[in-house]
Amino acid sequence: MFTLAEVASLNDIQPTYRILKPWWDVFMDYLAVVMLMVAIFAGTMQLTKDQVVCLPVLQSTVNSKAQAGTSGKADVTTVETTTGQAEAASMRTVSSGSAPTVTPDVPLSRATSSQYQPTESGQALKKEQKDSSGRKTNLDFQQYVFINQMCYHLALPWYSKYFPYLALIHTIILIVSSNFWFKYPKTCSKIEHFVSILGKCFESPWTTKALSETACEDSEENKQRLTGAQSLPKHVSTSSDEGSPSASTPMITKTGFKFSAEKPVIEVPSVTILDKKDGEQAKALFEKVRKFRAHVEDSDLIYKLYVVQTVIKTVKFIFILCYTANFVNAISFEHICNPKVEHLIGYTQFECTHNMAYMLKKLLISYISLICVYGFICLYTLFWLFRIPLKEYSFEKVREESSFSDIPDVKNDFAFLLHMVDQYDQLYSKRFGVFLSEVSENKLREISLNHEWTFEKLRQHVSRNAQDKQELHLFMLSGVPDAVFDLTDLDVLKLELIPEAKIPAKISQMTNLQELHLCHCPAKVEQTAFSFLRDHLRCLHVKFTDVGEIPAWVYLLKNLRELYLIGNLNSENNKMIGLESLRELRHLKILNVKSNLTKIPSNITDVAPHLTKLVIHNDGTKLVVLNSLKKMMNVAELELQNCELERIPHAIFSLSNLQELDLKSNSIRTIEEIISFQHLKRLTCLKLWHNKIVNIPSSITHVKNLESLYLSNNKLESLPAAVFSLQKLRCLDVSYNSIAVIPIEIGLLQNLQHFHITGNKVDILPKQLFKCVKLRTLSLGQNCITSIPEKVGQLLQLTHLELKGNCLDRLPATLGQCRLLRKSGLVVEDHLFDTLPSEVKEVLNQDTSIPFANGI
Repeated sequence: MFTLAEVASLNDIQPTYRILKPWWDVFMDYLAVVMLMVAIFAGTMQLTKDQVVCLPVLQSTVNSKAQAGTSGKADVTTVETTTGQAEAASMRTVSSGSAPTVTPDVPLSRATSSQYQPTESGQALKKEQKDSSGRKTNLDFQQYVFINQMCYHLALPWYSKYFPYLALIHTIILIVSSNFWFKYPKTCSKIEHFVSILGKCFESPWTTKALSETACEDSEENKQRLTGAQSLPKHVSTSSDEGSPSASTPMITKTGFKFSAEKPVIEVPSVTILDKKDGEQAKALFEKVRKFRAHVEDSDLIYKLYVVQTVIKTVKFIFILCYTANFVNAISFEHICNPKVEHLIGYTQFECTHNMAYMLKKLLISYISLICVYGFICLYTLFWLFRIPLKEYSFEKVREESSFSDIPDVKNDFAFLLHMVDQYDQLYSKRFGVFLSEVSENKLREISLNHEWTFEKLRQHVSRNAQDKQELHLFMLSGVPDAVFDLTDLDVLKLELIPEAKIPAKISQMTNLQELHLCHCPAKVEQTAFSFLRDHLRCLHVKFTDVGEIPAWVYLLKNLRELYLIGNLNSENNKMIGLESLRELRHLKILNVKSNLTKIPSNITDVAPHLTKLVIHNDGTKLVVLNSLKKMMNVAELELQNCELERIPHAIFSLSNLQELDLKSNSIRTIEEIISFQHLKRLTCLKLWHNKIVNIPSSITHVKNLESLYLSNNKLESLPAAVFSLQKLRCLDVSYNSIAVIPIEIGLLQNLQHFHITGNKVDILPKQLFKCVKLRTLSLGQNCITSIPEKVGQLLQLTHLELKGNCLDRLPATLGQCRLLRKSGLVVEDHLFDTLPSEVKEVLNQDTSIPFANGI
């Protein structure tokens, strides 16, 4: 026999699951335990004490009444009394375990008849009644045991025999149904994870800190309202509608969270800073909550399973009540039994008593009462399940009571679990909501960030860039540390991969800041900070994936001089994604766009009147429409790189103020249009490098003002004499082509300072080359040159000479006459350098601190 503890263990759940047990589930659990005790008690009683006692119904009573009809009522009464005494004596005899006194081999009817013969005297009758204690039935003990067993199974109703076991089975089913959602694997794992996270969120120090800060902010805001709005600065709005900032306010907002620059900055009383361990645990909790929400909100299995088990319990209650109520009256103390074993016993009918009838009836009534209470609670549960949509949960009340107005509403199983928790204690959901808020997560990151990145640590990361400016580069942080804005002498600030960057009013104390980099960093700014940036920022770099990441306030920086945009400005269907209007950028001089454009954005014409430099770096997308270039009348520098251009765009010939043109990395094959450059009187620099140009037309001689010509990485095989008629040419780069001969006309370029012909097929250097006495840079590497003429010593201003990768066996000693040349500027193999005389090597090894001009 199993114990009560073993059965009750079916109702056990983990102690932490109690937060998911509403009052009705707890009450039903207690009722189930009581019903279990009733069933086990009834079963124990039945196994140990349940029995029936049967006596035969004597037919002689009827016969004696018929034979002695004239004897009077007194004789009949005596006979009936005697018969009753005999039955009682028989019952006592069976109960005591002794064999009854019977007259063997004498039929009962005959003995009875002889006992009441009218010839007997009254004294004989009284004597017989005195000697006998009851009516003799002529049955032995084994026959009584046999008939008791027979009548237990035949005369006793089945419900009287099996009620304890049925009650036990029903109760076990109800217990299993109540806790099945805690045991089913697909729901148990989710519930266990939820309870674990909920407990950690409830006990997290960050929850207490966040809610306490909310209370402090509420008290401060109330105090602020009491003092009146007159004391607020003009730029601070007292409007409570933070969700609709004015059109002039440059703010970027995210779904669910709106940061208003109009909201006054309130000093919140400091709360104890979280230690590093608590901060890391809180960060991990935010991540766990985010993943759990994504996992659980996809399905409603827990909700459906709870509804199903509640319906099963309700149907079970109705079923038990219906069939049990019919059997209450069937449990009786007395029963008539007709076993049909007259050939064994000699009697056809027996009257039996059930000794457990009274106890079982009371237990059954108690069980029905408990079932009724249980059933009504099930009905209430069903009413609660369908009264409100439990697959939706709103944190509206929490949003109203706290500053975390971005706490999202949840759905499906996540919502149902929170509804269940509310039945236990609503404080759990309130504290749990803190970890669903992006504002709360950002506050935590901000606190941890400021604790980690102190002023001293940031100072160590400040470096000087190529322009000798103090620069700070912050990469992949959760935000911008407050201490950054205490670096008042910073010139350049780079923020990269900081998605929650916020620029506060403290930036106004960084008076030296003129350059800002935002790499995948859609920074938000407060109104005061924006005012400072609008007036002081000169250079801005914005790198983005989608044009929507460009902060709106960028288009309002009226004093901005340089704007660099790097990112996707073209959609998948090849439709332009328009930039916002640039007309507010009234002082913009340089616009650099690195993207995948098919045409020049029309908004660029907004800054056309004052734009002096336009750079478009495509990723290989063909730039087709260039008509907007005609409006860039003041552009002095134009770069169209990697735009898959096949010819020089005609729109360029309208740019009368153009001084430098760079068409690098295109697919230009011919430059016959170069004659049109003669109308561009100010054009001094032409860069056609990294193309597919085969030859240079003689019409290039008409571009008389050209000072720099870059034709490297093309397919040139020769240099026409027309090139050397450009008397103002100071830089000529024809590196990495297939040129075999340097024309002798090169000596005509008396102003040539930089000549690059690296990576060609030149084998002889003409002596006329060394008539270009102003040469500072001469790159002759990776050719087939076998000797260097002695006249190289005539290049007195030479500072850089590249000879590496040729077929030289020695170097001329006249290199020592190039008084500005040093070993660091001589690019040659070591063994060739060793062929120089020692005095020349000594000259070349002198101090290299002598200043010289950069070549290019």
